[in-house]
Amino acid sequence: MQTSTYVKATFSKLPSEKQDRVLDAAIEEFSRWGYEKASINRMVGRLGIAKGSIFQYFGSKKNLYFHIFEYAVGLVRRSLKGVKAETEGEDFFIRLSKSLRAGVYFIQRYPRIYQIYLKMLFQEDFPFRADLLRTIRIFSMDYLRPIVEEGMKKGELRHSLDPEVAAFFLDAMLDRFLQAYCIAYMDSGLGLFQANEEVVERKIEDCINIVRFGMAASA
Repeated sequence: MQTSTYVKATFSKLPSEKQDRVLDAAIEEFSRWGYEKASINRMVGRLGIAKGSIFQYFGSKKNLYFHIFEYAVGLVRRSLKGVKAETEGEDFFIRLSKSLRAGVYFIQRYPRIYQIYLKMLFQEDFPFRADLLRTIRIFSMDYLRPIVEEGMKKGELRHSLDPEVAAFFLDAMLDRFLQAYCIAYMDSGLGLFQANEEVVERKIEDCINIVRFGMAASA
């Protein structure tokens, strides 16, 4: 379990199995109800512990949520770090396609973590929403920008590109692609919502080809 500035020593001293159970119950609660409607009572009911234990572990509901946020960002960071290492030296477009695949795989493996992100994204009254979403977007840009710059350096992308704008465009595409995979009304007729692996691969290839070749007719 990663260390966190939002946990107390009482939580850190728990056996890792009990820490995981507490974290799992909290993720379940926040993924289903969001922040405001999440209930400490429901969490402790599933865990079979006293309500005061949660406050002994975290101090507040806010600290518990921020700990989960840190945990989720850590999972994403490790996933993308793995992709970056695995694709080092490869063609820019291969790296981009594998990044998209990694996003789909992450959602399949951690669906409740992604649901927490979606609630944060679409619920305008979500507390701390602006700061947390800013953190996520900066993290995504910090991942994509160096890949763009490496592609420009190797001549795989135009030297005239603005790396910031390119990374912004790719971040938007990746984020929107994953939303369409998870949410029916965000699919917009693409046929990506909960699609099988073959369809997902085809849609990824289509997106990569648009990035590769653009949308303008050739001269």
